[in-house]
Amino acid sequence: GYGAMTNSYNDIHNSKAMLLIGSNPAEAHPVSLQHLFRAKENGAKMLVIDPRYTRTAAHADQFMRIRPGSDVAVIWGMMWHIFENGWEDKKFISQRVYGMDDVRAEVAKWTPDEVERVSGAPEKEVRAAAELMAKHKPGTFIWCMGGTQHTIGNNNTRAYCAFQLALGNMGVSGGGANIFRGHDNVQGATDFCVLSHSLPGYYGLSAGAWKHWSKVWDLDYEWVKTRFDQDSYEEKKGKPVTPMNTPGVPVSRWIDSVLEDKNLFAQRDNVKAMFLWGHAPNSQTRGVEMKKAMEKLDMLVIIDPYPTASAVMHDRKDGTYLLPATTQFETHGSVTASNRSLQWRDRIIEPLFESLPDHTIMYKFAKKFGYADKLCKHIAVNNDEPVIEDITREFNKGMWTIGYTGQSPERLKQHQQNWHTFNTTSLKAEGGPANGDYYGMPWPCWGTAEMKHPGTPLLYDTSKPVAEGGLNFRARFGVERNGETLLAEGSAPVGNEIGDGHPEFTADLLKKLGWWDDLTADEKALADGKNWKTDRSGGIQRVAIKHGCAPFGNAKARAVVWTFPDPVPIHREPLYTNRRDLVEKYPTYEDRKSHYRLPVRYQSIQAKNYADDFPLIHTSGRLVEYEGGGDESRSNPWLAELQQEMFTEINPVDANNNNIQDGMAIWVEGPEGSRIRVKAMVTDRVAPGVVFSPFHFAGHMQGKDLRDKYPKGSDPYVLGEAANTVFTYGYDSVTQMQESKCTLCKIYPA
Repeated sequence: GYGAMTNSYNDIHNSKAMLLIGSNPAEAHPVSLQHLFRAKENGAKMLVIDPRYTRTAAHADQFMRIRPGSDVAVIWGMMWHIFENGWEDKKFISQRVYGMDDVRAEVAKWTPDEVERVSGAPEKEVRAAAELMAKHKPGTFIWCMGGTQHTIGNNNTRAYCAFQLALGNMGVSGGGANIFRGHDNVQGATDFCVLSHSLPGYYGLSAGAWKHWSKVWDLDYEWVKTRFDQDSYEEKKGKPVTPMNTPGVPVSRWIDSVLEDKNLFAQRDNVKAMFLWGHAPNSQTRGVEMKKAMEKLDMLVIIDPYPTASAVMHDRKDGTYLLPATTQFETHGSVTASNRSLQWRDRIIEPLFESLPDHTIMYKFAKKFGYADKLCKHIAVNNDEPVIEDITREFNKGMWTIGYTGQSPERLKQHQQNWHTFNTTSLKAEGGPANGDYYGMPWPCWGTAEMKHPGTPLLYDTSKPVAEGGLNFRARFGVERNGETLLAEGSAPVGNEIGDGHPEFTADLLKKLGWWDDLTADEKALADGKNWKTDRSGGIQRVAIKHGCAPFGNAKARAVVWTFPDPVPIHREPLYTNRRDLVEKYPTYEDRKSHYRLPVRYQSIQAKNYADDFPLIHTSGRLVEYEGGGDESRSNPWLAELQQEMFTEINPVDANNNNIQDGMAIWVEGPEGSRIRVKAMVTDRVAPGVVFSPFHFAGHMQGKDLRDKYPKGSDPYVLGEAANTVFTYGYDSVTQMQESKCTLCKIYPA
């Protein structure tokens, strides 16, 4: 599926129940908490599932504590009670879900006793949680990095979605599967695939995807190919593939792209130069190895408003460059919020000192490399600054997959200038110039801007026509599997002329349905031989929607993902686990020879018992006072005053067993040989056997103060150890997201 909220923060006002797992909006997303409070004022129940009694949990109707890394166990445990009591939405499942029987078979294994053995959650609490969600519908399901940053993070998130599908909580106002993003444009960065495995709009890296974008950019595809190494280092379906068509190294693994044995790396050579652009290195695990990787590079470039920890955590003597970038207040353009809305923002002040907007820095590099004319072939440039409106029009021409095509600069500015006309719950404009639009035209905003599609406020909502923001599940994976239909049965958006499930739209399907002549002559010229996502005229989308159909087909949601390592989500123990009694039944994966070009270790780490020497589970998270890596917020005197020291939360039992008192300086040591010196906070927020550290600090490294290494006048007011110095190896089996929510440690007085 797409990595995005199905609903919106504002739509939570309509929820009757809210389940939060691995999510602490009171500290990580404090503005969003206001929307949850609105729901509570309207009578909604709040269920918080977390290893830690958080500030969010303090507002819950029910708090259920679980062992870090046991999300699948507790979700399946709740679904055991849902199926046992017949609380599932049978009609919704029959019409709109594929594979729920396979999920049901896995859930049947998770009896109350087994759930408590693995997660620590007792049957009474698990049943109460299941009943709370089943009897207060619609209910929303909210998660954050507490759910994703695990070796089985993809299993966790798919279990969350299966839970919502079972209750029929998808495609309804007040329901949905809603991940809260960590920054204002994380969603936009994801949609544009500022990642290593896809072109913008989730097109992937196939030859067809490159050809589509080459046409959008008006570049010769053969020239684009020359920008890549033409040798092959991997195979796909038994055939050699070139780096152009294989996922690159994700940011989580950049350390290994430098340090890994060249002969085990599925590309020509190790990475020699690294650009850290708006990146906080202390938000990544394996800090000691990161330092080694930084020092091995030929060149390190840091592009940021602040030097960040990247400038000081290494001992490089040359080849390090700091390029000052502007803050959001010194530039302009659009950002995409968690709910898929695009918001235009204006420049408030001119760039200070020598700082430049990101797109200006990119253009200057392109000039040095000799391809600025191709980068901005149809984008005007003023004083080395590409015109943002032209960049917006360019992505409007290409991102048909997710409907980033209807949000023209003119429409975005119209929304920005008429905020007051939008309803703060539905996000729909009530009169005014944007009447009928949803704020920010949340994608998909189908077709061209001239179509005036209002945006899609709730994904998969069949209660309204597609032309008015309705939708159904995608037909992305064919029409049948093993003789069973993958298409929706007896379910379609209001006004759908087919009235049932159907495949994605192509030129041939339009001809078969007799709708081809609804296209204009110009549209036919571009649409012939194409499909809904490669037709650059937008005609196929326009005609499909004219007849009430979603361009991407009408299928069932997949509760089983046969292309993933675990088609049905299952529990697997973390790599570093102190529950050795569970490893045989719930082992991690076998080591992989190559994933995202690099070897990945799983079983070879878990095979060793570290628990005798490192008995405590170590988890991490956010504080409300700081944000991300913390370099900007710790440089703010008012915020710095509120949280002056790095600390680790320890249960009184563990503190007493280790001769530690509240406020004492202690060492937290991890199983890979690193340690951090922090203050002890003795508290019942964490359970016995679990310690918690916030990850916003940097400037100390294994007890050493690095303040004198910052450029003069640029050091933050507050420095401290980076929690991720002691967080260990571990990466998700699909996404390669780091495992920073459960490792092991030991604690002792400093």
